[in-house]
This record gives sequence, structure tokens and C-alpha cells, in this order.
Amino acid sequence: MRTLQQIFAVTWLNFLNLSHRVASSSVAVVGVAAVVLVFAAVLSMAKGFERTMTLAGSEDTAIIIRSGSTSELASGLSNEQVLIVETAPGVLRDGDQAVVSAELYVLVDIRKKSNDSEANVPFRGVGPRAFDVRDSTGLTEGRMFEPGKNELVVGRAAQSEFEGLDLGTSIKFGRTAWTVVGVFEADGGVAESEVWTDIRVLQGAYRRGNSFQTVRVRLDDRDSLAGLEEALKNDPRLDVDVYSERQFYSSQAQGTSTFIRVLGYPITFLMAIGAVFGALNSMYSSVSARGKEIATLRALGFGPISVLVSTMIESTLLALIGGLLGGAIAFLAFNGFQVSTLSNASFSQVVFDFAVTADLLAQGIVTALIIGLIGGFLPALRAARLPVAQALREL
Repeated sequence: MRTLQQIFAVTWLNFLNLSHRVASSSVAVVGVAAVVLVFAAVLSMAKGFERTMTLAGSEDTAIIIRSGSTSELASGLSNEQVLIVETAPGVLRDGDQAVVSAELYVLVDIRKKSNDSEANVPFRGVGPRAFDVRDSTGLTEGRMFEPGKNELVVGRAAQSEFEGLDLGTSIKFGRTAWTVVGVFEADGGVAESEVWTDIRVLQGAYRRGNSFQTVRVRLDDRDSLAGLEEALKNDPRLDVDVYSERQFYSSQAQGTSTFIRVLGYPITFLMAIGAVFGALNSMYSSVSARGKEIATLRALGFGPISVLVSTMIESTLLALIGGLLGGAIAFLAFNGFQVSTLSNASFSQVVFDFAVTADLLAQGIVTALIIGLIGGFLPALRAARLPVAQALREL
């Protein structure tokens, strides 16, 4: 109990004297804040990208692509194969009609609004059931394209990120002019980065005959996926892979999010080393400036443990302040900030928002505390071992 009282008293005294050490303390706080800011900012890119991809995923929807294909671009399915999928067990039916959307996926070049560079944007041909096989997706402005016409509906994110996609405008892809007649949202999912038109019109415009690349099907229930996969795998007329929509998009997000993390963690580590040295410098300066004070406390009977622990507490709390400051700046500056990046899987632009999530902020605070503990240990040890007579002579 006596030791705890001494620790509290010395710690309180340290913080009362912080006003005399503002410059050195600020170095430690700013250094740690910078680490947490960069950590949260970089990794929020990966979080935002993953969230955008996984928001598109549902366990009630299956995606069928050609066996061995790593993306929709690499897949190819015939009209006959699509008809086989429509009659497979486990597919939800609306009266006599299967809730199925056979789709074609091509890339078109559209200029970005932010830097006037061209980007690969997904141009998807869909059928009348496109909204039925996607959760939380629907028109918010204008109307749906009419079958057989060169009309487009565009995702909200694509419209805000790329030029020429405002409602009522005409845009040219290749030799064909298209009119934007509607805007849709997909609850922040990857579909909002796309441009849609009638599947038959897209097949003709790009000379794809009667071919498709993917088939999306709404399942009877989540347990129907295994039965659907078994039926399609056992059909000799088909050579396909079957995924739940969530599983498919999670795998598509993996490469890009891993790449961002591979860059983010080393940058954070290097900055953390610098912050540790900043904390060391700050705490050594603090111990030197308080040498007489520490010696006096020791002469009055305060033990070395109380001096060591109180110095560590000071270092850790300064780091905590820096961590909270860096986290707050990261959240205010980056959370919800919209960007687009190239997906490694689809070779197309995905528009997403930075996501400074609670778990990222928690990781940043933990990093700050570790920096504070490491940066305060050696100065605290020096303060605890400082001979009383030597300290009084030096000052």
C-alpha cells in the first residue's frame, strides 16, 4: 500500500510539472500521433476495399463460372449451359421462371474526375432479373434501361468517380453511343462501381454472339448451395465452379487487401521505431530535468520502484494522448473518403470508401501504448538507479 501511495504521489507530481517540459513532451506525443495516423489511414484502405467487396456478397445467391476461372473476365458459358443451370435443383423459382441472371462482363475506358486519367470500368450486360439476384440493390434515380436499346444504368459510386455518367448524358464506348437513363445503389457494394446495360445489346456491340461469362442464381435457401454444386458438377454437359456470392467476392478482395497490408505494416513499423526514439529522447530529457527532484524524493524515503513506475506511467500516458490524437485525425480526415483502385482479380476499378473502423483504432492505440512502454523503460530505469548523492552534486 505504501508503494502504491508513493507511485501515485510521484506520478501526480510528474504531471503537475509537465508545463515545464512542453517541448520535449510534445515531440513524443506528435511522433506517436503520426504513427497511429499513418497506420489507420493505410490500413483503412484495405478495410474499405474488403467491406465494399463483401457487402456485395450474399449466402442466398450463387455465382457459376467456368471451371478454373479466377475471375469473371476469364470465364465463358454458352446459352445451352445457362439453360441447364436454370433448371438445376436449389434454384429459386418465381412461378415458372427461375430467378437467374446470365451476364456478360467487359471493360471500358472512362476518365476519372479526380485526375483526368483513364480507368478500366466494368461494363456489365444483365437481364431483367439482375436486381432480383442481388441484395439491397435498386434504382434511385431515373428508370431502368429498355431491352434492345443502347441505354445504361450506372452505379452511384461510378457516377461520382468517373466522367460522363450523369443522368441523361451520352457516352461513347468504342463506336457505340450509350445514354445514361438511371442510377442504382447497392448498399455500398462493388456493383456500384459498374455500368449496366441489356445483355443482348452488349453481346451485339462487342460481337460476343450468344455467350455469357457468369450466371447468378437466387437459391431456395442457404442450404441449397451444396445440392446445386453437386448437381452441376455431376452434369457431363457442364464444367463449372459454384460459389456463394460472399465466398466469390471475398476471394476477389484478398489479393488487393493483402497488397495494401504488405505495404502498410512495414511503413508503420519504421515510423514506430522513430517514435520510440522520440519517446526515449523526451523521457531522458524529463529525467535529466528532474534529477534534483528525483534525488530529493529518494532522500525523503521514496523507493526506486515508485520512481520507475511513475516514469513509465508518464511515458505511456503521453503515448496514449498521441495515439488518441492520431486516431481522431485519421477518423475525421479519412473515414468515408472515396477513392478507386485497380482490383488485381478483375483488372477493373473498384470505387470504395476508406473505413477507419473501431478495431483499427484499437490496434492503433495498442501500438501507441507499446511505443510508450518501450520508450519509457530505459529512462525510467535510469531514474530509479540514479544515486541520490550524485544527483544532488550534479545539480
